[in-house]
Amino acid sequence: MKKTKNIAELQEIARRMRIDVLKMIHLAGSGHPGGSLSAADIIVSLFFSIMNHSPEYKKLDARDKFVLSKGHAAPILYAVLAECGYFPREDLWTLRKLDSHLSGHPYAPSTPGVEVTTGSLGQGLSQANGIALSDRLDKHDTNVYCLMGDGEMQEGQVWEAAMSAAHYKLGSLIAFLDGNELQIDGWVKDIMNVEPLDKKWESFGWHVQRINGHDFTAIMGAVEEAKKVKDKPSMIICNTVKGKGVSFMERLAKWHGTAPNSDELRRALAELGAE
Repeated sequence: MKKTKNIAELQEIARRMRIDVLKMIHLAGSGHPGGSLSAADIIVSLFFSIMNHSPEYKKLDARDKFVLSKGHAAPILYAVLAECGYFPREDLWTLRKLDSHLSGHPYAPSTPGVEVTTGSLGQGLSQANGIALSDRLDKHDTNVYCLMGDGEMQEGQVWEAAMSAAHYKLGSLIAFLDGNELQIDGWVKDIMNVEPLDKKWESFGWHVQRINGHDFTAIMGAVEEAKKVKDKPSMIICNTVKGKGVSFMERLAKWHGTAPNSDELRRALAELGAE
């Protein structure tokens, strides 16, 4: 894949991906717009600026891997994979339809570009650990990236995986936390407070950074710093906004798993500058 460090280009790609996400979910009549929009800039940065990947790369040693642990944000991953050429863009409009290869959560056997099946929260980091260990054993010079949600931090398996990654010194593992502060039932801090996350991850033996998850320069810089740390895994905590880019969706738990109706879609697309 051709990479770009041009911020304006990345911003434009992210804008288009947000438009596709909203159209997909509207046509499906169900899905998760809030967390897809909050994660858009992180995933766009990874696939268009950072990761070594391509639909043409078939060998495990030839590509970096991405694990979407917060699998309900599948629409933004699908939008990016289509943009990268893993499957036709027209397939996006079949999201959640019968016989579509685009399920509500990523399903590796049927969707090109999806490394592992995810959706049961808390399990993605364990899978990323396994991939990183496998790459080490096979002497692959690659990185594994795992995107998680802050509500997901309430899952016990996350911390078991955190201990394991630090124990095995998985320096090739770089995790991102989409810290939009909301989950399906409301504010994370009210349901089960998980802060201070930076101190917790540090105490588990990880290299930790906290950045603005909508700042492309910050995202790319954080990854560059993480790659320099060879003896421990890295966690990049991203401060993000649920529903980012659409004013009436931002910072509202309602939009965790609600599809926009026709009027809401029209308003959202207008805000994003869609024709």
